[in-house]
Amino acid sequence: MASKKLRLALLLLMPWTAGAAAAADWTVHAAVDAPAQLKLNGGVRLRYENIAGQARAGLPRSEDAINLRTNIFAEYRVGAVRVGGELYDSRVYGAQPGTAIGTTEVNALEPLQAYVALDLKAPLGPGSRGSLQAGRFTLDLGSRRIVAADDYRNTLTGFTGVRLDLAGGGNTAMAFISEPQRRLPDDQPSILRNEVKLDRERGDLLFWGAVAARVNAWRGAMIDGGYYGLQEKDFMGRPTRNRRLSVFDVRLVRNPTPGKLDFELEGARQGGTVRAGLAQAAPELPVRAYFLHLRLGRQFTDAWKSRVSAEYDYATGANGGDHYGRFDPLYGMRRGDFAPAGLYSAVTRTNLISPGLRLEVTPSSRVDAFATVRGLWLANAQDSFADTGVRDPFGRSGRFAGTQVDARVRYWLVKDVIRLEGDAVGLVKGRFLKNAPNRSNGDAATRYLSLNLSWLF
Repeated sequence: MASKKLRLALLLLMPWTAGAAAAADWTVHAAVDAPAQLKLNGGVRLRYENIAGQARAGLPRSEDAINLRTNIFAEYRVGAVRVGGELYDSRVYGAQPGTAIGTTEVNALEPLQAYVALDLKAPLGPGSRGSLQAGRFTLDLGSRRIVAADDYRNTLTGFTGVRLDLAGGGNTAMAFISEPQRRLPDDQPSILRNEVKLDRERGDLLFWGAVAARVNAWRGAMIDGGYYGLQEKDFMGRPTRNRRLSVFDVRLVRNPTPGKLDFELEGARQGGTVRAGLAQAAPELPVRAYFLHLRLGRQFTDAWKSRVSAEYDYATGANGGDHYGRFDPLYGMRRGDFAPAGLYSAVTRTNLISPGLRLEVTPSSRVDAFATVRGLWLANAQDSFADTGVRDPFGRSGRFAGTQVDARVRYWLVKDVIRLEGDAVGLVKGRFLKNAPNRSNGDAATRYLSLNLSWLF
């Protein structure tokens, strides 16, 4: 079955790779002093992925799938006014009923972005700049651990609302209020057919926030911080946990520089209330949840730009007491810190303790690679581990979930146009994932592989 799907992936690939080099300069820009400008760009990504020894509960032991994602972005500028839009077409082929595939992989023919923006001249005085944008857009903020346009995933989260961006004097600030789009269809039969259905803004969900950053705030480091709010309610027969969340986040980061130490320290506190269950009569519990990220690294001056770093991540889990302690990762990314989404999607920023080591190399302008090794523990032994759904409500299975090794290699076949990427993950299960009552696939190690070919235009 795997070989058949791989052959199908190659057949899907042939029509658009043939003319890739010729289409490399599709982006159209008018002269800088022209009264109007048109910008066009996009890409096509083909992915084959395979998993064996699935770690997530209730899913097939092994499966594979072909992901095909196409996006086209266009923005037209007249003076200070910009009108933009982006069409995303995310599909999966070869998946079977019961699969792990869902709305994070399939969203066919969706206008993810559609907005009008006004550029602001010196809104905070000479040298400052800004923009006001309304409509559909994506969000990629701060460290991307709270809200991100996660590029590894086959689909992105869209938001409908208003955002204001300001910058000047080494400072930036941004505020927004939005309704996150609900990806449709969301039933598995329609998803497996790649059915086209327009996403809807969820009347039960409101998401807003503000972030600010200052460059060179302390010894070459940048400091940024933000506040995010989320308000949820039952909607059209869809029961929810009735989340009312407030998140305060602050980060100090010094980016890698050859021959110098770099670091990152980020922490977030989550408060508010959440229902103890989906029933309307379920009691509401106060939320007290946290996450912490620490990183210390050094980039060397060798030809490969080698960099090593030590990392540590902590995110609270539910404690079953008089408050709710499980950190909600909201719309944050997982690939940057942990491991791929897709069929793997086991590790995320909730009920997690994870120290790790990372090695990164860039042998040339065409090649880059990294490898990480992480230990995985539960912050709370009675809560489900990360995104696996595996749980021991009595806490008798211990806290050690396992050891994860993750690696990625990328190579530009045609510089800035066609890129190959390979991702591999191995998870050697620890006591918890081997012994928890609803464990998946017993002692079997989890093995994940994805092969990606991207054409950017």
